[in-house]
Amino acid sequence: MMRSLIDKILERALIVIISIMLLAVIWQVISRYILGSPSTLTDEIASFSLIWLGLFGAAYATGKQLHLAIDLIPSKIINNSPIFYQSIIAVSVIIFSLFVMVVGGTRLCWLTYILDQKSAALEIPLTFIYVAVPISGSLIIFYSIDTLKEMKNQNE
Repeated sequence: MMRSLIDKILERALIVIISIMLLAVIWQVISRYILGSPSTLTDEIASFSLIWLGLFGAAYATGKQLHLAIDLIPSKIINNSPIFYQSIIAVSVIIFSLFVMVVGGTRLCWLTYILDQKSAALEIPLTFIYVAVPISGSLIIFYSIDTLKEMKNQNE
């Protein structure tokens, strides 16, 4: 129930973000090549949208179990104990997301807040841009824990 609600919110947020990015890039092309005066705002909007799209897209992909997999372990070992292997992956993702994305992202946000860093063109606090890192990390942790619960329920 909670997972489906978060999925819907994330889907809509991703659609809005990619729409904003698309409009910003289209306006950048029009202003540069047709009007002859490139817009400085659209460059930052497109860049910040790409950051948010990548981070929230990673969380969404984790929730749908569509994340990138690099097969370093032979499939024979994986096929013998797939639940154990998937559990190790989920726990590894949780540990990475917790320490790198949530803790590190929160420290990044705090640092940019303390230093009062603002973007060059839009002059918005960079904390608002970087807050996507700990939020995305939290969503990835939520999805990974939910996946572990589902695996446990299937195993019983």
